[in-house]
Parts: sequence; C-alpha cells; structure tokens
Amino acid sequence: MSPPRQPPPAHVCAAFGADVTEAEPLPGSDSWRCGPVVLKPVTDRAHAVWLARTLEHLEVPDLRIARPIRSTDGRHLLAGWRAYRYLSGTAEHRYDDVVLTAVKLHQATAELPRPPFLSARDDVAAVADRVAWEEQHLELDETKGGRWFEVLSGARRPVGGKDQVVHGELFGTVLFDGDAAPGIVDFVPYFRPAEWGAAVAVVDALAWGGAEADLLQRWAHLPDWPQLLLRATLFRLALHALHPRSTRAALDGLLDAAHEVSETL
Repeated sequence: MSPPRQPPPAHVCAAFGADVTEAEPLPGSDSWRCGPVVLKPVTDRAHAVWLARTLEHLEVPDLRIARPIRSTDGRHLLAGWRAYRYLSGTAEHRYDDVVLTAVKLHQATAELPRPPFLSARDDVAAVADRVAWEEQHLELDETKGGRWFEVLSGARRPVGGKDQVVHGELFGTVLFDGDAAPGIVDFVPYFRPAEWGAAVAVVDALAWGGAEADLLQRWAHLPDWPQLLLRATLFRLALHALHPRSTRAALDGLLDAAHEVSETL
C-alpha cells in the first residue's frame, strides 16, 4: 500500500497565499487545493520553471489558463512546490472541443522558443517521440506494440510544417465547465509541427476515449493531417512498448486507433 499523500507544508501554503487548513487533495492528481490556490509538488525543476514563465504571460482567445502564483518573495518554486490559480471543470469526452483547443493553443505558442531542457529529456515519452520522428532508433517489443510500429513506420513521409512548441498531452487534461471556455492547467511541451498536438489528442480519443472514426475526417483540413496522425500513432505505440507499466487493455485500444489511422494513409 502506498503511503498517504502529504499536504504542502504550512509555510509553503502561506508563502503562496493559501491556508493549509483548507488543503484537500485533488482527485486523480498529486496536487492540493486550498480554496482558490492549487499547490503541486515539483518533480522536474526545469519544466516547472518553464511552465510558470510560459503560462504567466500566455494569452489564448477563448481559453482559460491556470495562471501561476508567485510566492511572497517573487519565486515560482518554493521548497519543491509550485502554485497556480484553481480552474473549475472536469475532463470530458468533448473530442472536437479538445482538438479545437489544441489548434487555438498552438496558434498562440507558434513563436515561443524551443525549451532548452527538451534536449536533455530522457524519459520514455521523450524517447518515444524521437523514435516516432526517426531521430532515434530502438528495437521495440513486438508484443507491446512494436510489430504495429514496424508495419506503420514504412508509411512515413516528410512533413512540411515547421516545428514549434506544442502540448503533447491534451486529451484528458482540458477542463470543461458548462459553457465556460476550456481550461488549460498544465503544458507538456514538445517541439513538433503545430497540428501534431491535435493529432495526438485524436489518436488518444480513438484509443481510450470512445471516439468514433469520423473524428479523423472532421479535422482532415489541417495541414499534413494523415502524416501527423501517423506520427502521433507511432509515438503512442513506441511509448506503450517502452513503458514498464503498459497494459494489454491500453494496447488493444491503441491498436484499434492504429487501424483507423492506417485507413487514412
């Protein structure tokens, strides 16, 4: 049994303008809500600093952004914690709204410089991304998705769009609250063509969200769409093959998505 989660220390809460007596864990997260403030433990300092600096100034029409909160002495990070404004809402299976969120978000991030820490990333997601884009070559376990990766990888063709900062984990993280604008709390950066972020969200929706295949066609007007869907599928297949806790159920959904994507090529 895992040890119980520990709330942020009282002095950290106070520094970010929160009351520790209000601290309650947010479901499905390692974060704690203290009224209008959310505190989250930092596992990657470079990413956390980039995230705070980026979301502090990012303006996206018709999207809500969870703005970072600075401590009383002006820091974004304190004693292994960061803070941001609470956004209402839950993740919902509003597939087209998630894709539209990706399009709007990536229009706003088009001119952001490449985060310097991306080159040093060596987690399984970063490796899977490089494998999908032919920047790294690995033998993938055939029983965990490697066979489909091998089959589909031969269909890769050059992609014309320029690389930029994109969010690679939008499905299941965009918050919806009735008619309010969609909310963005986090940002997992990659440096790929803008529409790749939308393609990953679509593949995820097909694999694990219950989306129908016609979602692929509704966004077919996006540039390089078939190839970016392919790269997104290869990314997810490589990630599944490399991840130590991947499951057969997750692979079954991903293979269904891979089949639908292969029909677009």
